[in-house]
Amino acid sequence: MTPKTIFVLTGAGISAESGLGTFRDRGGLWARFDPMRLATPEAYAADPDTVLDFYNHRRRGVIAAEPNAAHRALARAEARLSALGGRLFLCTQNVDDLHERAGSAAVVHMHGELLKARCTACARTSERRTDIVRTDSCPRCEAVGTLRPDVVWFGEMPLHLEAIEAALAESDLFLAVGTSGAVYPAAGYVRLARAHAIPTCEINLNPSDNADAFDDARYGPASVTLPAYLSDRGLQ
Repeated sequence: MTPKTIFVLTGAGISAESGLGTFRDRGGLWARFDPMRLATPEAYAADPDTVLDFYNHRRRGVIAAEPNAAHRALARAEARLSALGGRLFLCTQNVDDLHERAGSAAVVHMHGELLKARCTACARTSERRTDIVRTDSCPRCEAVGTLRPDVVWFGEMPLHLEAIEAALAESDLFLAVGTSGAVYPAAGYVRLARAHAIPTCEINLNPSDNADAFDDARYGPASVTLPAYLSDRGLQ
């Protein structure tokens, strides 16, 4: 049976097969780098050059990466559901643009976007595909030395929370793909879905930290398991 409205939450695992590092797995970014020195407002204030260099490196990695079969499967499912009069709400914890490049038309980035810069003076954002350095000026207000990556750091509030929770409440399937189940509020969405009596499924390389909260699960590479799962529901 094809669900009419699907809420999809994606995490770093869906982009891992495109060569982008995960965060909390063994060998992930936070196993190799101290997030408190690279991903907090305090770290940026204390040592902006080091923080900007870290995100400049990550930005170059995102630009070099390509969407994989899992990203493309979600884009096809979105188009198929739309043709049937339904909706796929795609909420991602990822700051890359691989969903968009795969063809997804509407992506909600709850942790921001690495290919955007935000000005700490005027708070406005701008597209950014090149390195950010402290001598840069804001293209909006022209302040110098105020640009930072438009990503949510530790201690900051995720974005679009009201829209995300409203979309989740209106869905008839909750699907988590490549998430660790360790980062809140995203890790709590499966239980919120269960509270609304919405069926839930985890698609992951290995069980997540909150795997026991899901009704169903498919384990293996997302590029294989996700297209197969969606195909079984007439969405490929």
